[in-house]
Parts: sequence; structure tokens; C-alpha cells
Amino acid sequence: MDLRNIAIIAHVDHGKTTLVDELLKQSGAFRENQAVAERAMDSNDIERERGITILAKCTSVEWKGTRINIVDTPGHADFGGEVERILNMVDGVVLLVDAAEGPMPQTKFVTSKALALGLRPIVVLNKVDKPDAEPDRALNEVFDLFANLGADDQQLDFPHLYASGRAGWADDSLEGPRKDLSALFDMVVRHVPAPAQIARANEPFRMLATTLSADPFIGRILTGRVESGTLKVGETLKALSRTGERIEQFRVTKILAFRGLAQQAVDEAQAGDIVTLAGMTKATVADTLCATEVDAALPAQPIDPPTISVTFGINDSPLAGKDGNKVQSRVIRERLMKEAEMNVAIRVEDTPGGEAFIVSGRGELQMGVLIENMRREGFELSISRPRVIMREENGERLEPIEEAIIDVDDEYTGAVIDKLTGERKGDLVEMRPAGAGKTRIVAHVPSRGLIGYHGQFLTDTRGTGVLNRIFHGWAPYKGAIQGRREGVLISMENGVSVAYALWNLEERGRLFIGAQEQIYEGMIIGEHSRDNDLEVNPLKGKKLTNVRASGTDEAVRLTPPVRLSLEQAIAYVQDDELVEVTPKIVRLRKRFLDPHERKRQAKVA
Repeated sequence: MDLRNIAIIAHVDHGKTTLVDELLKQSGAFRENQAVAERAMDSNDIERERGITILAKCTSVEWKGTRINIVDTPGHADFGGEVERILNMVDGVVLLVDAAEGPMPQTKFVTSKALALGLRPIVVLNKVDKPDAEPDRALNEVFDLFANLGADDQQLDFPHLYASGRAGWADDSLEGPRKDLSALFDMVVRHVPAPAQIARANEPFRMLATTLSADPFIGRILTGRVESGTLKVGETLKALSRTGERIEQFRVTKILAFRGLAQQAVDEAQAGDIVTLAGMTKATVADTLCATEVDAALPAQPIDPPTISVTFGINDSPLAGKDGNKVQSRVIRERLMKEAEMNVAIRVEDTPGGEAFIVSGRGELQMGVLIENMRREGFELSISRPRVIMREENGERLEPIEEAIIDVDDEYTGAVIDKLTGERKGDLVEMRPAGAGKTRIVAHVPSRGLIGYHGQFLTDTRGTGVLNRIFHGWAPYKGAIQGRREGVLISMENGVSVAYALWNLEERGRLFIGAQEQIYEGMIIGEHSRDNDLEVNPLKGKKLTNVRASGTDEAVRLTPPVRLSLEQAIAYVQDDELVEVTPKIVRLRKRFLDPHERKRQAKVA
């Protein structure tokens, strides 16, 4: 059977996973009456809730005697550790672009990696049936993007299709019949070359491990493309590290291949196919799995370095252990080490004392997803403010810079530019009209300046702006950036909050808690309207006398509290504050709960 390996790349929310669903349906991968979830490829709970792809997934369809292996890739640069290695498994990419928005930052990130590997893209202009779609403009922007990313002449001469993933059609022209996706299937078979590895079927077996996961029944499993040779179940392989050192020798207990959405056990792995192997105990991503006579490792893509770090500690608040069952530092460390092994873009280091761990990664979103996963598993944690990782080169201190691409209504451009270039030390790169009454702003801003900016941005644009960001490069340190301006309201008591006390505190600032909630000394219960911290008593009830009976004016009307999401809370806290995360609740607190200890530490600092 003929074989094609392709990856689908696109910016977040441009309809990639929905299109894959339609490809599966129209190729007959599902039965007519089979119950399949919408966006079948986003199988993880958090992916479904947020509508984003976090983990790369493989699937395969058959079309007119050709098997097409399709890899659905994450669009966020935070999960880019996945993307770079996946592109090594495929021979072509389908670049999906929203016909209204045009190419966006995350498209740029993955496309630059694909072009550098010499892959020739097929461009699909999706959502052309939207009222604000401008497919011709989007097509020109894609060409300009390829040219800017250094594409060669072959890559610039890319084929393109017009499509609507949701309606399930793709055509060569806008006036096409709009029936089905057969034009896309035919284009893939015609334009993408068959894997070159098929010609190396008689050589010894070699495969580069691209993704790692664990199966509850068969244990550790590695997925990758077979670079040469064939493999049968029961044969012995060895694993070599990137530098060629031998890691282990193992017997292959199972070979799984992708057939539709499911993985099926097969007897033999062929050169060029994407398969999953089981039986190893130590081998990991970027290792070469090969026949025992092979001595040289396959070249593996280096991983981009992490740009931010967050400290994960045990929850030592007075309410620790009430919600979660995994509270010991030993259990937290085991879980983080397991994550670092599965996810190559994450690094974990111990701190002196062993009560906390420094976790470094690509961005706030990646950290937020890891913390969210852990709290759902029953962990309780205290999380520090994210810190940017600096670099030393030739005696100069460098910091990571991100490219921010912002679409905003014209009336808010002044406020946005002022915040980015003034307070947050960014440089304005480009500003141009982007459709009716909108402006597109491109700026290069230090990563430090964008931590916690998203909430401020939504306030400045009345919730109408769209902010996308991507790692751009390293630049000399730009000096101090002012943090949060407002102080916080800190509880001075332990107990349960009282509505009357909170009602009296409302004039001091906005509150993060409501009535009848558990609080403790040193917990942050709101934001002060001024720039200093204020200790308050949220337990103070009304004094009753025989003139003021308990029944009169008891209907206290409280303004609903501001509830910060996990990512908002992590971005909100300062260096002397922590986020307490449990399976049920996210609280803010001071690092030192005792007010005397806080004063002493402030003097030391």
C-alpha cells in the first residue's frame, strides 16, 4: 500500500482539529452510526475545555489505496517542544489559515520550523464561507510570510485550496462545487512525496523516538517513524542516546499502528510508517531505537531552551490538606520528574531544603496546564510568580523577547501602545489597519513585561482586543519594569468571613472572596485601591445593642467578588506572595503569613 505522512499546522482556533474530524468521517474511518465526540482528536479534558490542542496526536485515513498518516500538532508556541520533533516524522505539511485573520504568530512559529526542514507546504484557506473572509488577502499574506521566513523557490510555488472545515468541503477555486474534501485528499497524494525510508527497507531497523507516553496495560510506549528496516514483535532492539551511548537493550512486546482514531496491534513495522513500540523501560524522546548491530544514533532536533521558571512548593497554609490527598514534597517531586520525562520542553530542579522545586518551561500557558492537571489529580501546591530566565553572553546579560501581535479597535490603540512601549519597555515594529475600524499592532516586548499583562489588556480594550505572542529572540536586558501598582488587602484573622465586615471593606478596594468563606491570617482577600498593603479584619460582625436589634438592616448587599483564574492568579502575585492551589480552590497569600515576619523580611530585602 502507498504511504504518505503529513502534519497539519495552524494557529490556535483556525479549525485544524475540526478539519481532521471531517477527513476521518469522509475517508470512512468511522461507521455511519458510530458515536464520536466533536473534535475527536482533542481527547484530553483541558484540551476540550479550552478548545486548544496541547499534545500532538496521530491518526490515519485510507484514500484510493493510499494510507495517509496525519499528525495534528499544537498551535501554541508554549507546546512547541512537541512540534519541532513531529515535523521530523512527516514528508509534507498542510498549513491551515483562517481566510479572515490571515497567518498568525503561532502559524509563523511552526511554519518556520517546517520550511527549515525543507518541507513543501499545501496551503488551505479555511472558513472562506465566513462573512468577513478575505481569501485573496490571506493568500498574499501567506506568500509574504514564506518569503520572510526564507522559503526557497519550490516552497514559494505552493498549491492552495479554499475550504470550510466545519461544512466539510475543499475546492481548487472559490466557485467549486463545495461537496466534499476529495480535492484535499487528491492534493496530498499528488503533492506530498512517499517516505524516502521505504527504499531502505532492507537495512537494519532504526527509528527516532518522537513522543513518549505511558499505557496502563503495556507500560512505557514510544512513537516515531521507522527510518529503515522492518521489525517484528519479539525482536530485540537497543536504545542509543543522542550522543550514541547505549541506554538499554529490550525485547519489543508490542507494535501499534494508527488506523483511524484507534491504535491497532500489528505483527510488523515497515520502513516509513509511523508506529508505537512497547517493551522499553528507560528509553525516551530523541533516543534512537535500533537493531543490535547499529552503532550510530540518528540526528535529533535540539530543544529550544525554556524562557520562564516557576517554583512549585508544598502547601503550608493553615488550610493545607483539607481538599487534596497529595501534599508531601516527595509525591510532588515524583510527579514533576515524571512530567519532565514525558515533556522535553520542561526542566525540573531541586531547591536547597527539598521543600520546593524550580520548574522551567516555555510559557505561562504551559505552566498553567501542568498545574491544572496536577490539581485535578489531587495535588495541593503553593506556586510562586513566574520569573524570566536570563542568559549571559560575552559578559552581557540577555533576556527573552516576545513578538506580540495585537488586533484592536482603533479607539484603544493609544492605550495599548502606551502600555507596551512605555511601562513594559517594548518596541513598536508595525502598525497598520486590519479591516473595518481595527488596527494590527506588532511589537517586540520583553517576556517580563508580558507576564500578567493579558488581564490589563482586556481591561484597556473593554474585552474586544486579541493578543497573540511568540518567542522572538534574545536581547540585552532593558532595565527594571514596574510591577503591579496596587497593594493588597490582607486578612489579620483566622475564621469564616462575615458579610457585614466585607461590606465595610468594599470602599477599600475590590474583593477576591465572598461571605462565609474560610480565611486565615496572611491570606490576600482583595486588592487595595492604593499602592500599599493593608491588613484588615474580615470577621468583624455588627455590634448589637438593645437599640439596634439583630433583625434590622441585616440585608447587606455585597458586590460579587472578583474570582481570578489560575493563570490570572499566577500572573497577579508579586515576589513576596504565593498562589495556593488545591483541587477545589485557588487562593492568594503572602509568602510569610505572620505580619512581624513579613516586616522583618522586608527590612532584609
